[in-house]
Amino acid sequence: MTLEAIDKDLWLAEGPVVDFHGFPYPTRMVVVRLPDGTLWVWSPIELTDALKSEVEALGPVAHLVSPNAIHYLFLGQWHHAWPEAKLWGPAATIKKCKDLPFEAALEDTPPEAWQGVISQAWFRGSFFMDEIAFLHEPTHTAIFADLSEHFSEGFLKRHWKGWQRWIAGLWGITEGKGHAPLEWRLSWWNREPARRAIARIIAAKPRRVIMAHGEWVDEDAGLFLRRAFSWLIKD
Repeated sequence: MTLEAIDKDLWLAEGPVVDFHGFPYPTRMVVVRLPDGTLWVWSPIELTDALKSEVEALGPVAHLVSPNAIHYLFLGQWHHAWPEAKLWGPAATIKKCKDLPFEAALEDTPPEAWQGVISQAWFRGSFFMDEIAFLHEPTHTAIFADLSEHFSEGFLKRHWKGWQRWIAGLWGITEGKGHAPLEWRLSWWNREPARRAIARIIAAKPRRVIMAHGEWVDEDAGLFLRRAFSWLIKD
């Protein structure tokens, strides 16, 4: 099985390791079944025949979601398989993927089509990149793409060279810290919108945190988020 059931109407799937500027990154997507039985797919991974069959067994794909301008590689592949699905992403993704028919750009307010079970927070203020973080409210699950990277020591030893592992430790993207990459943190020229965004997520009291890259967290989510976003949160 490719899809892993995490909670009621919530699944994730692990994709292949991909190269990102010379650094090997694991890939992960999240699938939510909405109240009407349709599927909301976040950060789609490479679509294999096996994964397609498993997804179709859950219900029809209605929404394909890019959280930031990096997580878009397989949107076209999925949209070809499910042409009726709506495409969603922030303005930066839409600008980058001009060949795909996106809906209005995502900001702080979730579309009504998501039927009230998914809320979101727009992390902006960086000149490098923005990101939409999500919360699946019925299962109290926070979902991040690159705002929190949480690589295990085992993964880094298998896939990253020694100097790359040194960088991972310096950046704090290792298990137990879970920061965003250092160069992205340094690019935040206006942190107030992002502070409001993480405050909204923490105030919702998530019980788990799923991120695209690294070990996801199934307990003490509030503590983890305060540590992962300590560079952003004011005491």
